[in-house]
This record gives sequence, C-alpha cells and structure tokens, in this order.
Amino acid sequence: MSVDITKLNEQFGIARVLEFKQLKSGLAYAEITGPVSSGRIYIQGAHVAAWQPKGFGPVIFMSRKSDFLPGKPIRGGVPLPFPWFAADTKMDRVDGKPGPQHGFARIQDWTVAFAGMAADELHMTFTLGPTEMSRSMGFDQFRLKYDVTMGKSLTLQLTVTNDAEKPLVFEEAMHTYFEVGDIHEVSVTGLEQVSFIDKTDNFKVKPAAHAPLTFTGFTDRVYPNTATPLTIHDPLSKRTITNTKKGSNTTVVFNPWRELPDLGPEEWHEMVAVETVNAGAGTLTLDAGRSHTMEAHITVEAVKA
Repeated sequence: MSVDITKLNEQFGIARVLEFKQLKSGLAYAEITGPVSSGRIYIQGAHVAAWQPKGFGPVIFMSRKSDFLPGKPIRGGVPLPFPWFAADTKMDRVDGKPGPQHGFARIQDWTVAFAGMAADELHMTFTLGPTEMSRSMGFDQFRLKYDVTMGKSLTLQLTVTNDAEKPLVFEEAMHTYFEVGDIHEVSVTGLEQVSFIDKTDNFKVKPAAHAPLTFTGFTDRVYPNTATPLTIHDPLSKRTITNTKKGSNTTVVFNPWRELPDLGPEEWHEMVAVETVNAGAGTLTLDAGRSHTMEAHITVEAVKA
C-alpha cells in the first residue's frame, strides 16, 4: 500500500519530536528527535532503524549497503520475523515455493495507529492485519500490534492475536542488530549456563560454555529456554548494552564474520545481533481468541576505561 506522508504528519506528527519523511526509493519513515534520544522507524516492517540516547553513540546498527527498497528486507536495525523464523519449512507455501526468509511481516507496510509523548518518552504503535500477501501464505485471521517506546531506554513489545477459531502456530523475533566498536573485543554475558544449537556446525547441540560468549568466527547460535537478561560488553565503546526480555523463550546470537550482498566488507566488525525470539522448539501455539506479547527492554550504561 502507498503511504501518505502528509496525512501521517497531520495525524501523528509532533513538533520538534516526530516527523514523517520518505526516501527517494519510496520507503517512508518516522524521524524522532526526542528530548533524551533520537531514532528512526521505517513504516515497512515497523522497522526500528536507529536509537541513540543522548551522551552515547548509536546503539542500533544499520548496514550502509542495505537496499532500502519497497518489498526488500532491510539489513540491520530490528527486523520483525513473523510468522516463521529464518527459512520457511513449508516448501510449497506460495506457487509451489517456500515463503520469504523470516516471513512476510518485515516486508509489509504497517499502519501507524498512535504516537504521543509521556514525560520524555515517545510512544508509537504500529499494527498489521491480514493482507493479500499474508492470505496467499495461509495467514488470514491474525492481528499484530507493535508498541515502541523511545527514551533513555528502548522498549519493544510485539503482541500477536489469533482471530481464528483454530490455534495459530507461529514463530517470531526481534532480530536486533547492535552497534559495537569491534566484534573481536566484544563479549556477551547471560548465556553461560545454556547449551545451544550451532547453526554453523550442522545444527549440532553444543554444551554450555560456562563462560562469557566471545567471537572468533562465524556465529549463528540458538539458545533455547533463555529468560535472563543479556549484556553486551563493548570495551572499545566504553559501554554495556543490556536486553531484558519477557514472553521470549529463545535467544539467537549472530555475526556473519564476512561481507554479505547487503553488508559491507568491514561492517561485520561493527555489529552483533542478540535476538529476542520464539522459534524452533520454542514455537508458539496460540489458542483461538488469545493474545501473546513478547518484549525487549534495552538499556545502555557507560563503563569507565
């Protein structure tokens, strides 16, 4: 659907805080310049592309090679995989072929439903219901609501509602890319006691490391049964980033360790994805008429050198 920038600004714009703009490619976005943080959210995918509290550098990583084209995935930020994570397991979902990687929600235009200030925080709500694309993939009775709160912290809440008379089976994720000084110097704590599925080694189950996670090569790990807060230690940036989650039973940690078509040759040094997920063995089944909310609450703290 086309996005009416003028109408969005008339309905939801906030002087000196929130303005809707559009790239030459046609992608529309919300530019946020709040009293304690700035940010950007694309209408396509309700895709948080930036969040930067005052006094800190950017917290959310965005690839400079991302296409930023309608209908194409955006590399970086916080993509929202739904209703499946990674590759579609149904090989004949659309015209005898599987559906798009990470589902349809991240490549559809969402509806802006609310924007307002509370103290020094900007609150925005985006919604997505059945579309021609989702119906073609067999999803015609669901509702998504995505609440984004930007201030000194960033809170993301994705609510899925099943409007069908039968259970809704789905996976979901906040595929958050965090900006770091250098991945070689980064560590992640909070996963020390958890075994994991190593997607880089034929999906083998590996034992808990009983040590902070550090990075020495291509990393794509699925940690099931994880609910504790996770902290990214970034000594070059002299800060920590903590993600406290609710309603999520899976964590995925990812760094490709190489250039990708939409990720520059040096950009993988500057990011780590620590993802809030329900997928795999943690796939959700939502009974008729029920809702489920998954939340990520992200904070940043300075660390003395």
